[in-house]
Amino acid sequence: MQTTLTDIGQMWLNGLAHDGRRYAIFAIAVWFTLWVVLAPVLRARRIREETPPARQLAVEFLFSLRSIAVFSTIGIGINLAERAGLYPMAVRSQHWGPAWFVVSLVAMIVAQDAWIYWSHRWMHRPRWFRTFHRRHHRSHNPSPFTAYSFDLGEAFLMVIFVAVWPAIFPTPWGVIDIFMFHQIFRNTLLHAGYELWPARADGRPWFDWLTTTTHHDLHHAQAGYNFAPWFTWWDRWLGTEHPEYLARYAAVARRPLIGRAQTAAETPAEI
Repeated sequence: MQTTLTDIGQMWLNGLAHDGRRYAIFAIAVWFTLWVVLAPVLRARRIREETPPARQLAVEFLFSLRSIAVFSTIGIGINLAERAGLYPMAVRSQHWGPAWFVVSLVAMIVAQDAWIYWSHRWMHRPRWFRTFHRRHHRSHNPSPFTAYSFDLGEAFLMVIFVAVWPAIFPTPWGVIDIFMFHQIFRNTLLHAGYELWPARADGRPWFDWLTTTTHHDLHHAQAGYNFAPWFTWWDRWLGTEHPEYLARYAAVARRPLIGRAQTAAETPAEI
């Protein structure tokens, strides 16, 4: 069936609406829940005492919409490639059952974590930082709206993984939707400004191999550390985890829920 320019335009608008709706739901929901409704209860769990200005949040939202436009544009290529039969492994894996569905979902999340870790470190090289990653780090004190606040090059690097992965690993198309929900949910929480992950008795996070909000917040504060998005493995294997991460996490996570919001430096933890 021939694809017309009208069809392509409709694909783009559909992708824009779909990704934009998903981003808006998660970013606004996390912001409204944590920063408005539960703020009096959670104020002691704020990682930083200062709150980003409203102008920062508005700018982040607008740049996120631009990133979503990039995602939608690459989505046209994915759709056309699928119609052209360029994703044979994705088609075959549709019939491999629920066990493979789960395996392929986990594989995609783990692979994306590695992709972001290495591309993230590359973007922090001085030669490339200004072009690919400076916009995201203008949010020195991040908010839920920072999640997609990217330069154009970074937006492309983030979405190209979604385009390439089903072509090299048998991934049912239904996995992609769940994968996208996972990444925006985790991404928004990493920039939420509140530490919600529970601590063990010794002050370390439960499931210490998962990143926490404090983990990523430290990256925005000191950009040479904590490059991984979802798991702590790469940073620990390669020595790029912030040396004070566990102490900073414990200082926030062990506070009582209701109390004065303090910085981690004001309440050092015993690890």
